[in-house]
Amino acid sequence: MPQEIIKTSIFDLFKIGPGPSSSHTIGPMKAAYDFLQRANALAAIQSLETPQIMIHLYGSLSATGKGHGTDRAVIAGLLGWLPDTCEPMAFTALLKNETDTYETQVADKLVKLTAKSIVFEKKRYESPHPNTLVFKLISANEIVLEEEYYSVGGGFIQRKGEDLSAENDKMPKYAFTTMKELKEHLLKNKITLTDLMIANEEALTGLSRKEIFQKIDDILEAMHKAVKRGLRHKGLLPGTIKLRRKAPVLYEQAKNLASTSDSFMIFLNAYCMAASEENAAGNIVVTAPTSGASGVIPGVFFLLRNHYHYDKQRLREGMLAAAAVGFLIKHNASISGAEMGCMGEIGSASAMAAAMLAYCAGKSIEIVEAAAEIAIEHHLGMTCDPIGGYVQIPCIERNAMGAIKAYNAYLLSSSGNASAQKISLDSVIKVMRATGRDMSKKYKETSQAGLALSATEC
Repeated sequence: MPQEIIKTSIFDLFKIGPGPSSSHTIGPMKAAYDFLQRANALAAIQSLETPQIMIHLYGSLSATGKGHGTDRAVIAGLLGWLPDTCEPMAFTALLKNETDTYETQVADKLVKLTAKSIVFEKKRYESPHPNTLVFKLISANEIVLEEEYYSVGGGFIQRKGEDLSAENDKMPKYAFTTMKELKEHLLKNKITLTDLMIANEEALTGLSRKEIFQKIDDILEAMHKAVKRGLRHKGLLPGTIKLRRKAPVLYEQAKNLASTSDSFMIFLNAYCMAASEENAAGNIVVTAPTSGASGVIPGVFFLLRNHYHYDKQRLREGMLAAAAVGFLIKHNASISGAEMGCMGEIGSASAMAAAMLAYCAGKSIEIVEAAAEIAIEHHLGMTCDPIGGYVQIPCIERNAMGAIKAYNAYLLSSSGNASAQKISLDSVIKVMRATGRDMSKKYKETSQAGLALSATEC
């Protein structure tokens, strides 16, 4: 069930880190790092004899973890690395060979880590979330410490037995759980969406308005750099599919067709695929709201900055509108592909981008809501079926398609009376949650059905 009050920070939703998957890479790395800290805090740690650490991956992490880099991620976390500071080249070099050995320190003992430290469990495991990791610190054949974690999407993690309500006792200034409640705050207090989001961020993080905008600028700059790198980088993406990057070619086509009516869409496609291809390569991207969907909002942002020439403040405010929609989806449904299929990733990103487009254009909150609702509505039931477990096919092109749908959702919401929209954002998020529950797990990031079965044809 969703939390009663949304207490998520903008900077928890938008996180900088290595691709290719926030739930399979960033989350597991954070879980492994947390386990390392807990192991080092054990009172009896000095008496360990020939300690070893075993990591058991279940559900979607087991099914597609190899292609998503989950094995590298848990090794990196146990080495003391974190997503926002780790070096991408060093990260992708981990476990290049099955015989590679690493050492981490637990108190005064060195613990060896190899590919055999990680078990991709195929058996069914009863847990609250399909992305489950179990870490065990073992000494003299006895388990000294065991922790269970859930990677719940977007790089967020939960630890079994952890009291989430006590995690953040700070309260937002304008508490809301639905779009209806959010709009009531705007009307009652005669404030803008920007004012509401900044006030809540100040209350939750203790940051000043200036500091919040600076951190948003840092996020936007990371998005911009991901697109720029992707437009330059050519060649094959890592993995057995041998997929060739397409963004640089699309970009050149767009420039050659700049005077035609199609160039706008080709540019947008190129920008989205550029960031998504960087994610697939394991380079630095921004979860928006996930790594698998890290091309949609960066592509739209790149378009707004370089074609619409919106100023810095308008783009910041567009990101706040996107975050508001992301919060509502995360807390009332899910942004996890393992729970919602791709509607949880690309669908959420498309809704957030549609809201961003509408807000940057100066549209009313009713149009912002309608744009987000339309975008989700037309992603309902979308499967997550990556070929070979790699975040490549259909993920990369799907980022471009999500951005195009976001733009069209913005256009549709802007035509006519948005207040007469029959389906509310709150209603469609409820439908999204129910649809995710009803979907077969074969279509939720397990590579057991759909396009994933076409792997032998690629």
